[in-house]
Amino acid sequence: MTTTTLTSQTFAQTVEENDIVLVDFWAAWCGPCRMFAPVYEQAAEQHPEIVFGKVDTEAERHLSEWAQITSIPTLMAFKQGHLVFSQPGALPAAALQQVIDAVVDLDVDAALAAAPDAQQ
Repeated sequence: MTTTTLTSQTFAQTVEENDIVLVDFWAAWCGPCRMFAPVYEQAAEQHPEIVFGKVDTEAERHLSEWAQITSIPTLMAFKQGHLVFSQPGALPAAALQQVIDAVVDLDVDAALAAAPDAQQ
C-alpha cells in the first residue's frame, strides 16, 4: 500500500475509522522531509495493515496549526483514534520500524486507564 494524502476534510475520519494511522507532516522545500519520504514509503509498502498518511504543511496550514506542528518532518501515530506518538525529525528505517512495532504492541485501553488524569 502506498501513502495517502490527508487533508483537513479527510484527517479526522481517517484517524477515527482505522486502527493505526501514521501521519508524516512535510513540505516540498524541506530537505529532511525529502530524505524521510522514501523510508516512509517503504514502510507503507511493508505494512499494508496500517494507514500511512501524509500532510503537506504548505497546502494544509489549518491542519498543521491544529496539530501544533512547529518542525518538519513530524511523525505522529494514532491508535484507535488516540494520539500515541509525536516526534519531529526524519527517522532512519530502523527507528521508524521501532515506532511501528511499539504502536502495534501498545494496549491503548490499558494506557488510558493508567494515565494520571484517567477518570475512575
